[in-house]
Amino acid sequence: MEEIYIKEEFIRLDSALKFADLVVTGGHAKIVIQNGEVLVNDEVCTQRGKKLRNGDTFSFEGVKVKVKNEG
Repeated sequence: MEEIYIKEEFIRLDSALKFADLVVTGGHAKIVIQNGEVLVNDEVCTQRGKKLRNGDTFSFEGVKVKVKNEG
């Protein structure tokens, strides 16, 4: 499982996909989220503005990433 570290309280799902280099653009993120291709905490999520917090996970194309707070 990969990890990303955030400084804020949360990161939006579309931004997290870009931050983890799983998509190239925000437009690509929007499409794959709306198509139901992204899992958040092992459940399909179609909300691109979904707030991910410390300990949450998201998956796309077989890559699973855990969100962690810095510090």
